[in-house]
Amino acid sequence: MALIRIAQGDITGFGGDAIVNAANDRLILGSGVAGAIRKRGGPEIQEECDRHGPIRVGEVAVTGAGRLPVRYVIHAAVLGSEPASYDSVRRATRAALDKARQLGLKTVAFPLLGTGVGGLEPEKVAGIMIEEFKNTPDDIEVTFYGYSDADVEVIRRAL
Repeated sequence: MALIRIAQGDITGFGGDAIVNAANDRLILGSGVAGAIRKRGGPEIQEECDRHGPIRVGEVAVTGAGRLPVRYVIHAAVLGSEPASYDSVRRATRAALDKARQLGLKTVAFPLLGTGVGGLEPEKVAGIMIEEFKNTPDDIEVTFYGYSDADVEVIRRAL
């Protein structure tokens, strides 16, 4: 089981190996977490996304992190050619964890996937994601970010 930490605020301030982006399958950095990554990380992240996308919903792509204080951004597609679903959250979370392990990463931050534009219930998403975190080997430390106090409380209850 991965070590799971909870943090509140802007995930783009995370200092570790990678952050996970709640992405669309075209890897367009629009609003929410993706918009914050584009704004703080710089245009080179979108340029790299353009070379990787599109991908399938439930899959991931990895880019550099631009000016972010991490080495990588793992773009986990939870919606796009199909709407966000609890299944796409599960598949994208698992794919992001697998990619982190393949890259030898030790510290990765995740937002609540699919709860913004995707419109999924944070309580259910948190439960699914924590289940996936618990099913990953313990060589990865996951920081689970909630943007608001309410998000953090949802994560705490699910944990």
